[in-house]
Formats: sequence, C-alpha cells, structure tokens
Amino acid sequence: MTSSVSIKTRKELKGTAHLLPASKSISNRVLIMDALSGNRSVLHNLSDANDTQLMLRLVRSAENKIDVEDAGTTMRFLTAYFSITGKEKLITGTHRMKERPIGILVEALRTLGADIVYTEKEGYPPLQLRGFKGQQTNLVKIRGDVSSQFISALMMVGPTLPLGLSLELQGRIGSRPYIEMTAALMSHFGVESSFEGNRIEILPQAYRPAEFTVESDWSAASYWFAFTSLAADADILLPRISLDSLQGDRAIVDIMKSLGVDARMEGDLLRLSKVEAGNSIRWDFTHCPDLAQTVAVVCAAKGIEGTFTGLESLR
Repeated sequence: MTSSVSIKTRKELKGTAHLLPASKSISNRVLIMDALSGNRSVLHNLSDANDTQLMLRLVRSAENKIDVEDAGTTMRFLTAYFSITGKEKLITGTHRMKERPIGILVEALRTLGADIVYTEKEGYPPLQLRGFKGQQTNLVKIRGDVSSQFISALMMVGPTLPLGLSLELQGRIGSRPYIEMTAALMSHFGVESSFEGNRIEILPQAYRPAEFTVESDWSAASYWFAFTSLAADADILLPRISLDSLQGDRAIVDIMKSLGVDARMEGDLLRLSKVEAGNSIRWDFTHCPDLAQTVAVVCAAKGIEGTFTGLESLR
C-alpha cells in the first residue's frame, strides 16, 4: 500500500494562529505541583497533548498499575511523585518506553529513601514502586548533562522531603532554562529554591494552591517562525505567548533574526514579519535542542550555512 501527501505552495502567509497549543513542559510541571498542594489549584489553558492528558488522569489515579504509554515526561515526573509520596505502584509503558533509560533518576530516588525495583531490564521501565522508607540523606549527586526532566522531577518533590534537597549537578549543565523554569513555577506555588553554580538547594516547605494560566508552547511557535522565514511575504500573529517566557525555546526569536524573521509584541499578540536574512548562522543548541531540527530545515531550504553545536541530547 502506498500513500502520499500533497502540499500546495503559498507564497504569502497572513493571519492569526488561533490554535497555537499550550506548553506541555509547563502543563506537566504545574500538574505535579497542584497534586503536591492538594489538587486545589485553578489551572487554565492546560495542554491537550497526550502527555499532559495522561498526566492529568494518572497523577490522581488510585489504580495500582500506571500505564504512561509513550509519554517520557509523564514517566519521569510520576516516578518521582509516586516514589516520594510513598505510593505503591507498578509504572510501565509501551515497548518503546521500556527501551528508554531511567536508571539515573531511580538511583537518585533510592539515595533519598525510595524503594524501587526493576521488573524486567535493569535500568529501564517497568518499575515497581514499593513506598518510601524514610529520608536517608538530603544530598543527591547527578550528572548535569542528563535530561533536565530527571533534575526537574527531583526538584519538584524536594520541598516535601523532611530534610529538603541539595542537588549537586556534576559536569556540564544542559537545558538550564528548563531547570530555571521548574524553579520559577515552584515559586509561583509557594516554594523557594536557590540555583547557584552547580548546586540547587531546596528547604522543606509546603506547596500552596494557586491560580495559573499556561502560556502557548514556544516549540510549536517555532514552526510559525519557519513558515515566516520561508514565505515570500508574511504577517503572522501568535496569541498567548510572551517574549518574557520561562521556556528555553524562546531562543527561536534570536535564532530566526539571522534567518529573516522579526518578532515583536503588539499588545498581547506576537507579530512575525519578514526581514533580510543573513548568509550563515552559528548556534549552540545546548539549552534549546528541540529547535535544532526546525532551524536545520530552514537553513537547507534557504541555502544558509549553519553550524550547530550542543546537540548531544538528540542522539
């Protein structure tokens, strides 16, 4: 059986992108914080992506078996949440999920006092979570270049620990904006932390319920930047998004300046328009790896030479 996709050329793009999705990264974090504050927060504009909808359903689930399907963020955040709150769960997922390593997070949680057993392959899901034995230490050492979701998962449960949490990030720190996003969101829900050098310090504290509106997703917005760059003429408006965003992928604004896109706020909308593009671009994607694929395609289509670094996490 064969299939095809027909894509028609449009030289001009004008209008408002009304269906710009909400940020999954923010949505998944605030759902954990809401759960840790007693599920009493008022959350607006949660992402309708499968990862977030799974998180919304599973974080409150009374079932013993938790199936995260193929949602990596949901697996990592719920592993930390259920472990530290002492829930006894079997957490599993698709065949592909069972191939995604989680050993670094499990070892960190075990160091803190969680009782976790691998039910199939060492270092990979499924995991049998057998409760929390009591905090053994407040110091956890973890590589700084691992997925920031491991670090964020530990940060979010840190204030609920009797001794708090001291996270020592070893070596080069990747995806720093996602760590800073987690800290900023925790502050919105009443928990303060410090992030100086390679050390994150979180004292024992209680989350407070809060009202929160999730902003639009900068990763999704990056495609509209690409459309603008590739069009002969463009005037695009993006809603519920701000240049003062917590999201690391806000870097697309600076990247796309070299690729022929101007972005500026007009009221509560972000307006994208065309400007002259440069001949080359050099960018370190360490803190915004999800943008690299989009930028690479734009460079190729426009004949712009690109030199990209910081792509280790995309292997």
